[in-house]
Amino acid sequence: MDGRGVVPTLSSGDVDTAAQLILQAYSPTMNLSVEDQRRLQVELFEVQKRPEAWGLVIPFLQHPDPNVQFFGAHTIQVKITRDWHVFQALGDLLRLRDLVLDLATYSMLAGQGRSVLRKLFVAITAIALKLSVNRPLAWQNWIVFCINHFSERNISTGNILDFLAIVAEEAETTELLPNQKSALKESISDAVPVVMQAVMSTIEQLSRLPSQQFESALRCFAAWMPSIPASDITPAIPALISLLEPSSGPPPVFNESLFVPASDALQELMTHPPFYDGSGSKSLTEPLLILIEKWGGIIIGGSIQRGFVDPVSHSFCKLLVALGEQSTSYFATNITSRATVSPSGLTKSYLVQAYLRLLLSYTGLPGYAGLDEDESEMTLAFWYLFQESLWTADYHPDFDEDGTGPSGLEGEQATVTQALYLELVQVLRRKVVWPSDSSWPKDQCEKFQVYRRDIGDTLINAYYILRSDLTNYYVGDVIERLQAGPDQRGWDEIEATLHCLMSIQEASPIEDHAELGRLFSTEVLGLFPRSGSPRVRRTAVVLIGSYASWFTTQPQGAINSPSLLMNSIQYVAEALSEPSLCLSAANALRSLCDANRTALAPHLHAFGTLHASLVNIPDTERSKVLQSISSVIQALPPDDEIVPVEVGTIVNPIVTRLFEALHMSPRLPEDARHLAIQQLQALTGVAKGLTRVSDSLLAIDDSAEALEETERLGRAREDARMTGLRDLLMQAITLTVELWSTDASVGDTLSEFIKAMTSLPSDMTLISLPSGPLLKTVCLAARKQLTGAWLSLVSMLVIQLDPPSLLPPRFKTTNEGAQVVISHILPGLLQDSLIFLGRPGVMEENPDVVQGFFSCMESFANHFVASFYHLPPELFNSLMQCSIASLGLQERYSMVSGCGFISAILNKTSSQDELSEARSTLTSNFGRGIMRGILCGLAGVAPRSVIQNLITLLVSLLTRVPGDSRIWARDVLFGSDFVQCKADGGTKEKFLTALTQLSVHHLLWNLN
Repeated sequence: MDGRGVVPTLSSGDVDTAAQLILQAYSPTMNLSVEDQRRLQVELFEVQKRPEAWGLVIPFLQHPDPNVQFFGAHTIQVKITRDWHVFQALGDLLRLRDLVLDLATYSMLAGQGRSVLRKLFVAITAIALKLSVNRPLAWQNWIVFCINHFSERNISTGNILDFLAIVAEEAETTELLPNQKSALKESISDAVPVVMQAVMSTIEQLSRLPSQQFESALRCFAAWMPSIPASDITPAIPALISLLEPSSGPPPVFNESLFVPASDALQELMTHPPFYDGSGSKSLTEPLLILIEKWGGIIIGGSIQRGFVDPVSHSFCKLLVALGEQSTSYFATNITSRATVSPSGLTKSYLVQAYLRLLLSYTGLPGYAGLDEDESEMTLAFWYLFQESLWTADYHPDFDEDGTGPSGLEGEQATVTQALYLELVQVLRRKVVWPSDSSWPKDQCEKFQVYRRDIGDTLINAYYILRSDLTNYYVGDVIERLQAGPDQRGWDEIEATLHCLMSIQEASPIEDHAELGRLFSTEVLGLFPRSGSPRVRRTAVVLIGSYASWFTTQPQGAINSPSLLMNSIQYVAEALSEPSLCLSAANALRSLCDANRTALAPHLHAFGTLHASLVNIPDTERSKVLQSISSVIQALPPDDEIVPVEVGTIVNPIVTRLFEALHMSPRLPEDARHLAIQQLQALTGVAKGLTRVSDSLLAIDDSAEALEETERLGRAREDARMTGLRDLLMQAITLTVELWSTDASVGDTLSEFIKAMTSLPSDMTLISLPSGPLLKTVCLAARKQLTGAWLSLVSMLVIQLDPPSLLPPRFKTTNEGAQVVISHILPGLLQDSLIFLGRPGVMEENPDVVQGFFSCMESFANHFVASFYHLPPELFNSLMQCSIASLGLQERYSMVSGCGFISAILNKTSSQDELSEARSTLTSNFGRGIMRGILCGLAGVAPRSVIQNLITLLVSLLTRVPGDSRIWARDVLFGSDFVQCKADGGTKEKFLTALTQLSVHHLLWNLN
């Protein structure tokens, strides 16, 4: 192993010094501090970067310490990857190749560790791939070359198989051009016969070979599987399945060293063509089903008897899951088929149902998931896939292999699958039960919570099979356990059933259901605990909230309807004062009141006690309770809303407390700020509750009833009490902005409040504030501290000043008042924003502000584009120059928003006849700059993720000013200041031709 002429030769002293660094860093006896370890790692990294590090490879691999050997192998891999350019001549490259091959040979013969060999194998593969890129003819058939090289030097078959596995893995992950991939694929194809011969000979001579070679063979087979033709894989399947057989008994003993690798290989096989889509039922699925039926019961039975899952059982479960994912359609189609499977003589239905019973056994393994076993979670995805396949399966009558005997009818299939899923839901209910005396650490609890959510998803699929039978079963289970008596109810068991009921709500149709009526009745819900038992109470509260829409199915005015709803609300309300339950209770109450406004409106007086108890509810959830009460108030006629909203009940006390906070701010600033945030959150909840439940996109209703309701609301809004209240709210917002607009917490809370207090005309409430005054106040806040949040609010309020209409834009009348507001606020907002964004580096460092600013300007352009042309010319010029500069930013959302604004102002200006002169000014002054920004971005300056946005802007420019745009494009592309790109003159000419035809997509790859 001579590296002279290939890598530098270092003195023994230099080598020893570098080796000592490694020994210090990795020796377990050194007891180094974290800082010392980090320092040594940095020093080693610096050593590896130097050109002389090539000379460390050979002496390090000859060093007796495994850590030094590993660093030597790692160094050659790193140097080949990073310093490949050092070797220019073909002769040097081939000598480097021979050196690395000799190094690998030496390390294998010396018995060095697998981690060392892996690094060397990766290095060999890297050389081969780099030569295929730069010198494609220098090392053809390199895989076979390496196999022959190692075989001639008596390298073991196991090591050669490990090398081949690395080759396949590296080839799969390396990015190459199409022609390079083709050459690599050819090299791999040439080696496939050799690989298959080595793998099959190893399996056939299993008894005479070391187990390590067998593991290497199957690992190599799995790695090469994507490249092996199906005709070569299929003959190997019986041999692999035979390895799963136990030794002769009794009792049968499964060889873990054979079973696990063979199972892994079969699992991998099922994820690749041609088998991954369910093909190969005769060669793969049915032989596996025969083996599973024969030995599966013994494997799972042993696990249950021992109380734990051994490696063989774990691998068997993984095999079941893999087969389930691969053959789901087969199982769904043949679950009742009477056709037989050779050579077993067993029917397909028997084998399929045996498989399903075994998988169900793993789903219901005793113990707690994540603690006692991990297998049950692995099986959950199958039940979803199986349910989907049951819906799509073609149940055609089929025949035995002798041509006789029709399969089962659809009715039988429905009976079998329903029985299967009914057993599944019983198993899953048991698996979600919490331990009675759980002392689990937090991470274990969180893991079990995730498992419970996954089971909930599985139950949704079960619901699609069982429908109301599933609801009936779970409700019946709750009632049965409640009837067992106070000492025998088992609240943990009941909580598990309630969790299952809650999980299937998403799939349940909103329709009357007698069993749910029983569940929420006083006779059943009244037996639930009202104190203690936090887990079952929390689940019960969340369950009630999840079925909030179900209560709407109960006939209004019926004797039992209010009692079910009010009974549930009372149970939820009692949990509000308990810190561990208040979050869930507040969310549930909000859902109940929001969905059942009309039904609850006659019972508004019952919420008086709830409102009086607000002091006992944590601050974090008080706003949700106020939102709940307000949503019930909203269902009243507008005139009847005034008293509960204004007179000393809902809003006035909150506003009073808010003004107290504002007045105490000079004396107690921190307390005042905290109090103000609480009151703003409470007002936000009230505003959200008073907003009608409607889809604003579908809210345009011109019926007589809707018009009358709008008129009544308008009259109620004009009531002196309401106008006075809105004036107070506006005053409070203004004072809050003046005091705390630069405070992040207050700003976020105030932003949410303003969003809730404003609305489109269809969502107007008694306390909704006009957009114009709010826009002035928000612009004041934005000018004091420019943030993305304030700019987003400005954008929203601008849109509300020009609400959507069914009329075409050409026929919409101009809102003179809105125009006045815009002309008042836009110049100041622009001036302060552009001063901030114009500072060096600010646009790059504040992408959220840049995005918010241009999105805001886009709103102005879409709704009030003429206002830009009333600005001082220098201010408008600064805005356009800033937008053009945004096309050169690297942050995606900043660029997208810049493109959006330029497109909007260009299109809106061009679409209005009265702005024709402005359009000419806009395009003549800034068209070339916009074109340059676009083309530089397409040439590689912009991230690839924004290319489509640049193309959209380019098409807009070409459409609006076609002749000038092509002149600008030629001027920019052939200008001396255009960015460096790979496009030559001919390519640029083709690109310009594509612009003429608006087919720029086809030539973009040539430009960048």
